[in-house]
Amino acid sequence: MHFTIGVLVHGAIVLVLIVRVLLRPHREPASRVAWIAVIASVPVAGMIAYLLFGETSIGRRRIDELRRILRGMLPYDASRLEEFKNAVPARRQSLFRVATSISGFEPVGGNTARLMEDSNATIEQMVADIDNADQHVHLLFYIWLADNNGLKVVDAVKRAAQRGVTCRVMADNLGSRAMISSPDWTGMQQAGVKTGVALKIGNPLIRPLIGRIDLRNHRKIAVIDGRVTYCGSQNCADPEFRVKAKYAPWVDCVMRFEGPIALQNQRLFAADWAAATGENIDALLAHAPEPSPGGFYAQAVGTGPTVRYSAMPETFESMFYAARERLIVTTPYYVPDESLERALCSAAYRGVDTTLIVPARNDSWIVACASRSYYEELLSAGVKLFEFNGGLLHAKTLTVDGEVTLIGSANMDRRSFELNYENNILFYDPQLTGQLIERQEQYRANSRQVTLSEVEGWSMPRRLANNALAMVAPIL
Repeated sequence: MHFTIGVLVHGAIVLVLIVRVLLRPHREPASRVAWIAVIASVPVAGMIAYLLFGETSIGRRRIDELRRILRGMLPYDASRLEEFKNAVPARRQSLFRVATSISGFEPVGGNTARLMEDSNATIEQMVADIDNADQHVHLLFYIWLADNNGLKVVDAVKRAAQRGVTCRVMADNLGSRAMISSPDWTGMQQAGVKTGVALKIGNPLIRPLIGRIDLRNHRKIAVIDGRVTYCGSQNCADPEFRVKAKYAPWVDCVMRFEGPIALQNQRLFAADWAAATGENIDALLAHAPEPSPGGFYAQAVGTGPTVRYSAMPETFESMFYAARERLIVTTPYYVPDESLERALCSAAYRGVDTTLIVPARNDSWIVACASRSYYEELLSAGVKLFEFNGGLLHAKTLTVDGEVTLIGSANMDRRSFELNYENNILFYDPQLTGQLIERQEQYRANSRQVTLSEVEGWSMPRRLANNALAMVAPIL
C-alpha cells in the first residue's frame, strides 16, 4: 500500500514538472523535449536538475526591483534622431532600431573611440583615466582578480577615493568571489570606495529555491566622470589569467569611448548598482557629455534575464542578415541556437565573405566539443572557419561590410543569450571599424583554417562526442 502511494506521488510530481516544462514561456521545442526526456528517464536526478537549472529566474523580488529601477530612470532625450537619420545610411538604421527595442536607448552621435592595443594597455589607460578623474569612477566586472592588473586598478580607485572622488565598484558574486572576500576589497572600503556585489548568492543551499544560482552579471563596464567609458571582452585581470593559466594568454579586445555613449553605459551601471546596493544615482543621468563635432553614432545594448527574451541572439542575427559584402565574427564560445546558426550560414550562402574565428583550445572542453558539432554545417555553407592558436581568443567582435561594429561582453552561446547580464556597444564608423578589422585579421593570421574535408574525416567516436554534448545545450 505504502509502495503504491509512493509511486503515485512520484508520478504526480513528475507529471507536474513535465506540465511546467510545457507551459514555461520562451523555451524552444528542442529544449522542452530535452528536459522532458531527462525528467522522465532519470526522475529524481532529472527533477533536481530542472529545479536547479531548468528555469532562467533570478527571483521575483530581484526581477521586480530591476524593472522598477529601469522604469524610474530619467527619460532619454531623442531630439537628435533626425541627425542620426542623415548621418547613418538607411540600410544600417534598422540595426540600431533593433538595439533600441532592447534597452530603450536611441543611437547618439558625437562619439570618439580608440581601439586599445592589448590587455595591459587597456589597464594602463584605465588607471590613467581613474587617476585623472575629478568627479566619479564607476567599475563593474564579472571577474576581478588580485593579480598585477587587478591590483593596479584597486590601487588607482583607492587613490581616487582618498582625494575626494566618488568611487563605486561592483563585481559579480561568483566570478569575483575571491576578490570580494579578500583584504583588497576591504582595503577599498576602508579607503572610502563604495562597493557592491552583483547577484549575491547567499546560502548556496537556499539560493536555488529562489532563483538560479548560475544567472550572473557578466558585464564589463567602466565609466569615468560620465564622459569616458570602456567596452569589450576584458575582465579586470592579467592576460596570463592565473586561475586558468594553462589556456593563457587571454586575448581580449576593448575600446575606450568618449562622448554621449558614456551616459548609456552609465545607465546600465546605475541599474545594476541600485539593484545591488539600493543606492539611487539617477542624478548622474540627467546630462550627457557634449558631443564631439564629426563624431560617430553609437548605442549601448544591455541584455539579461530581465530583458526581452532572445534579445542578444536577435542582435547578432540582424547583423548577419544585414551583411552584403563581408562579415567577420570572433567569439570564444560558439554554441548557437538554431536561428543564429541559420543566419550565419545564410550570409555565406548569399555570397557574403563570412569568417568565424574561435579558439583552437577552449577553457571549456564541453563548449569546444559542442562548437565543433556545428563545423560541418558552417563549412558546407561556405563560412571560412579559423581556430586561433595564440592563446584563448576571448574577443567578442562582429564587423559588417567594413562599416558597422558590435563589441562587448556577450558570447555566442546560450549562457549569454538567456542567463547572463551582458553589455555591448553598436556603432557606425567605417574608419574605426576598419581598425577593428585589422585586429580581426591579426587573429586570423595567428589561426589555422579548418577545412570541410578535415571535418568530414573526423572519426565516428569524435563525431558522437561532439553531437552528444551539443544535445545538452538546450537544457542549460
